[in-house]
Amino acid sequence: MILPIVKVTLVKPNAPAPGVVRGMVASATDKVVRDPGQDDIFIAVNREKQLLYQKSFEISEYEDRVARVKARMREAGFDLIICQDPANMCYLSGFDGWSFYTPQCLLVHVDEPAPIWFGRAQDAKSAHITTDLPAHNIVSFSEPLVHHPSKHPYDELSDLVRQRGWADASIGVELDAHYYTARAHRHLVDGLPDAHIADNRELVNWVRLIKSEAEVVYMREAGEICSLAMNRVIDMLEPGIPQNRIIAAVYEAQVLGLEGKFGDYTSLCPLIQVGDGTSTPHLTWSDEALPDNELVVMEIGAARRHYHAPLTRTMHLGQPPAEIERLTQVIVEGVDAALEAARPGVSCEAVEAVWQKVLNKNGYRKESRVGYSIGLNFPPDWGERTASLRPGDKTELQNGMCFHFQSGVWLDNFGAAVSEPFVVTDRGGERLCDVHRGLVVIE
Repeated sequence: MILPIVKVTLVKPNAPAPGVVRGMVASATDKVVRDPGQDDIFIAVNREKQLLYQKSFEISEYEDRVARVKARMREAGFDLIICQDPANMCYLSGFDGWSFYTPQCLLVHVDEPAPIWFGRAQDAKSAHITTDLPAHNIVSFSEPLVHHPSKHPYDELSDLVRQRGWADASIGVELDAHYYTARAHRHLVDGLPDAHIADNRELVNWVRLIKSEAEVVYMREAGEICSLAMNRVIDMLEPGIPQNRIIAAVYEAQVLGLEGKFGDYTSLCPLIQVGDGTSTPHLTWSDEALPDNELVVMEIGAARRHYHAPLTRTMHLGQPPAEIERLTQVIVEGVDAALEAARPGVSCEAVEAVWQKVLNKNGYRKESRVGYSIGLNFPPDWGERTASLRPGDKTELQNGMCFHFQSGVWLDNFGAAVSEPFVVTDRGGERLCDVHRGLVVIE
C-alpha cells in the first residue's frame, strides 16, 4: 500500500496515527514519522515503498471555493460548468499533474456536493492522490480516444453528463481557456444537443481574484524564492558569461527554493533580452556570451504550490548611458506612486492613471496595460485573465488581490522594466519581492 504525505492530528506527541487520514486508510504495516520542520505534517511510510504528497490546503478551503463558485453560477444562470483550465481544476479540487496537454476537466454542478474529475485513465490516480474527491467522482475516458482522428474524449464526457441527468442543463464552458480547444467544444455541442452551452466568461477565474490568507502565504513564499533567484542572477552577471548559464542558475534557484520550501515549475520560462533586444519583452535565451558594455533585461518568476510571483529587473554591464538611467528612474518613481495608491476601493484604472501621470510628466507613455492579476496558475501564462491595471477597467481593488505591476517601457532602440508583484492591503500594494529597485549597474 502506497500512501501520500497526509496531515494527521495527533492526540499527543508520538501517539499512533489514526486509522483514517485525509482520505487514505493506514494499514497495520504503516508507520508515521515526524517530518522535520513541519509541526503537523507526517509521512505514512510502507516498509518497501513510499509516495510523498503534501496537499496544499485543508478540505474546508476547497469547500469554501466551490460554494463561492456555485453562488456565481446561480447568479449567471448556469446549472453546470466545465472547467478545463488546469488552474481552475486545481483551485476547486487540488488536482495537480502535468496532464493538461490532453483533454481533462472538472465538472461543478450546483446540486452536486463535490466536483467531478474527468480525464485520461492513467491520470486518474493523480486525482486520487492530489484531491479529496470521492472515488465515484473520478471518471476516466477510454484510452483509444487519445489523439483519435475522428472521435474525442468529450464524446464520453457528453455521455457522462447525460447519465447524470443533465442533458438539458445550462452549461458554462471556458471558451478562452488555453487548453479548451475548438474541437473539444464541437464534440461537446454535438454530444449534448438539448443543452444550452455558453461561455462562462472566466467565472472561476474571477472567484480566484481575491486570495485567502492561506493563498497569500504561498504568494509571499513565491516572492521570497523569486527574490533569491533574481539576486543570484545579479551576483553572477558579468561580460563573457553565456546566457544559457544564467538561465540554468535561475531554474536551479526556482526549484530548490529556500528554507525547506521547494519551488514548482513556473507558468512562463525565464526571459532575457540583451542590447537592441530589450526593445521587446518576450525574447528567450541563447548561448551567446554577454558583451562588455550592454543593457540586459530579465523577467523571471517563482512558484510555490503553483502560486506565482513574477519580477523584472534591468541591468547594465558597464557605465550606462544617461537616457537609460533616466528611464529607469522614472519607472521606479511611477511604480512607487502606483503601489501607494493600490488600496481597497480604488479602481484598477485609477492605479494605472497614477502611474501614467508620472510617465507623462517625464515625456514617456506606456500604451499597453501596466499590470494584471496573478496567483495560482499553470503554463503557458501566470496571469489570471481577469482584472488589468489599464484605462477602462473599473474593477475595485480588495484586500487579498494580487497583481504583477509590469512597468516595462519599450522604446525604439531599448527598453527597461523594474516590475513588482504585490498584494493589495489597507496600506497600499505590499511588494512580494525584495530586490534592488532601480537600474543595476555591473561594473
